[in-house]
Amino acid sequence: MTDKNKLLAQNIYLILAALFIASLVASNLIFQKFFYWYPFNTEIFGVKLFEVSVGLLPYPITFLITDILSEIYGKKKANQVVIAGIFASLFSLLIIYAGKLAPATVWSPVNDKTFNLVFGAAPLAVVASMLAYLFAQFIDIKVYHFWKNLTKGKYLWLRNNFSTFTSQFIDTLTVLVLLCSFEIIAWDKFLGLLVSGVIFKIIIAALDTPLLYLAVYLFKKKFNLKTGEEIQGI
Repeated sequence: MTDKNKLLAQNIYLILAALFIASLVASNLIFQKFFYWYPFNTEIFGVKLFEVSVGLLPYPITFLITDILSEIYGKKKANQVVIAGIFASLFSLLIIYAGKLAPATVWSPVNDKTFNLVFGAAPLAVVASMLAYLFAQFIDIKVYHFWKNLTKGKYLWLRNNFSTFTSQFIDTLTVLVLLCSFEIIAWDKFLGLLVSGVIFKIIIAALDTPLLYLAVYLFKKKFNLKTGEEIQGI
């Protein structure tokens, strides 16, 4: 690989890492708002089937990015981004805590009560999300490379969906157990939110498969990569 292409590969890696971290931190901060993402008024286990947190909107992006990184840059580089995401989440938690301690002025557009209402559960949510995320992302990368090695770099759709389905289920289950244990969400919402969250993530994972194929195609074309080959030395 030429120096020019190596620099380009490094810059793309940094952009993907930045998108990953931004999506992760954003999902932790906005999770308390819930919405209906489908028009059918169907209930399951006391919760509307398609009732999910807006925090799920950016979160699937992180799994798409780790799959791209795993496919193009390899397992080690993908794991580095996951670890960076953990530090970013911890740092955002410290900033939120500092913001809660700082008293609002009398003329502040956002007073202490409003700030605490929006971000009051964020530290616990970040802890819960980080624990779930830690399990899910490393499992996603591990399962992805298991199928990549087993199929010798073929059947991209298989490893993309199998790894994401597995990790997203584990992530949803873990974070809901922790949020219910912290009494942020009532236990009677658990099963409904679990089913809704898993269905939502599976659909999104299936929809992002063409995006993964497009990204891999562009990388292979630009960097002359063979099937299953990864960029080395960046």
